[in-house]
Amino acid sequence: MLSILVPTYNYNVYPLAVELHKQCLECNIDFEILCQDDASHSPLNVFNEKINLLSHASFVALKQNIAHRENRNSLAEKAKFEYLLFVDGDSNILSFDYIKNYLSNLCDFDVIYGGRIHPDRCPSDNQKLRWKYGRLIEDKTAEKRKIKPYHSLLFNNTIIKKNCFNSIKFDKTIKKYGHDDTQLSFQLSKLKSKINHIENPVEHGSIDTNLEYFNKTKESLENLITLHSEAKVDVEFVRMLKLYHFLQVTKSTFIISKTHAVFKKLLFKNLTGKNPNILVYNLFRVGYLCSIALKSKT
Repeated sequence: MLSILVPTYNYNVYPLAVELHKQCLECNIDFEILCQDDASHSPLNVFNEKINLLSHASFVALKQNIAHRENRNSLAEKAKFEYLLFVDGDSNILSFDYIKNYLSNLCDFDVIYGGRIHPDRCPSDNQKLRWKYGRLIEDKTAEKRKIKPYHSLLFNNTIIKKNCFNSIKFDKTIKKYGHDDTQLSFQLSKLKSKINHIENPVEHGSIDTNLEYFNKTKESLENLITLHSEAKVDVEFVRMLKLYHFLQVTKSTFIISKTHAVFKKLLFKNLTGKNPNILVYNLFRVGYLCSIALKSKT
């Protein structure tokens, strides 16, 4: 029936596993919960080992890092049931009917996304960049996500049929952070897979610091250029690539990259400070994308 796959890194996923386990038992279904730490060698794994005491559940701590894409692929390969539920290890389950909500929507879909939300209040000033971007840009109702079902699909809280996942999988050749969901969603769109969006969100529990998210954003844009150069996503599928293509056509990329070089210290100061601005964040992304794209051509 249901294989719940929890990729994690340096995080206590035991409370999450306990809640998922409880709900699966209440639903009286065949299930398994597979949790896998990607060689973080974290002291928190002492708590995670307790997952092995739960019925139909296991925790494995890898000895060598394989990166988050391959960690997900590895979990999917181990799964024995028809439906795979990917849940990020830093998720908080908000509904007592979380599993039941998914089970009631399985009919006639290849993929179902329940959504993600961020807490109403930011945990600290040092996490405001990721929190603001999540609240203002990423957190969408199912109704809004259905407008562009493939573009609104993430794999932090998603059920996918195993045979569907096996036909695409995460690209293990790319090791940096970012756009793995974009690439997978693009592949699903090419296959015309049936996507459904429902209101069954998890809460993002571990929010990056401003500096961490700033650095992850750079990696993500570098990945995007790689995916574009290797023709692994279409320009029309990714809004940032569509904008970059427009800037290329209008011959604006060079001047934008030079402007970025002049202002990048000020942009960095704002985005890693106590009150980062989302407009500044978007300007940084456009400038950095133009910069690395030009470098890749030299």
